[in-house]
Amino acid sequence: MYRISLEGRGDFGEWRDAARACLAAKIPPHDIDWRLRDESAGLFGFEDDSALPAAKGDAPVSVPAAFMPLAQAIICHSDPSRFALLYRLLWRLSDDRTLLQLKADPDVTRARNMEKSVRRDSHKMTAFVRFKEVPLPEGIAGRRRFIAWFEPDHFIVERKADFFQRRFTDMDWLIATPKGSARWDGEKLETSRIAAEKPDLTDETDELWRTYYANIFNPARLKIKAMTAEMPKKYWKNLPEADL
Repeated sequence: MYRISLEGRGDFGEWRDAARACLAAKIPPHDIDWRLRDESAGLFGFEDDSALPAAKGDAPVSVPAAFMPLAQAIICHSDPSRFALLYRLLWRLSDDRTLLQLKADPDVTRARNMEKSVRRDSHKMTAFVRFKEVPLPEGIAGRRRFIAWFEPDHFIVERKADFFQRRFTDMDWLIATPKGSARWDGEKLETSRIAAEKPDLTDETDELWRTYYANIFNPARLKIKAMTAEMPKKYWKNLPEADL
């Protein structure tokens, strides 16, 4: 049994390199124990302290085009079993390149559900991130600065950072989350995989917004089921108008 420990913060290349080595050595899925790095020391924490067996043959890894976007999405999922699932799919694709077309296959069904969950989480991040302006120190001029807090289900910060850089290129901003952060200063986009603590984002504009919302809100038009379908209750606690 080979134990492979990964950081598991949405880095596709990390899993890809380990999977390639295992596939080249022809190690079957049931002989690999994929773990998160905090569960096992080192990048490759093999139980017998041995290295991977030598590769058997030098044929390059070839997969259907549909596998790459699927894998890149799934690797951002928060379920630790995603590594084993992806390798199992990779292993099976070497024998059946039509595998991903088999909708009734348990592995394919699970993979598609994970992909859907990550894509939905990514959509919610682009829709629900709210920036708050951070005042510049008195007497100092510069670009406007903003900060936002978001609580994703999966490791999607690096996946969506480019979207915010393109959308808000004219201002400096920081998006902090429990699963990492992204920062743009007008010249360089930086991401961190370190969990952030929720900042205090309350200010006087919250009460102004609550007053405005209270005046435009029409309870007769409220449809709870439709509203929660688009904005699940997990997001409400970060909205100043939610308690209204």
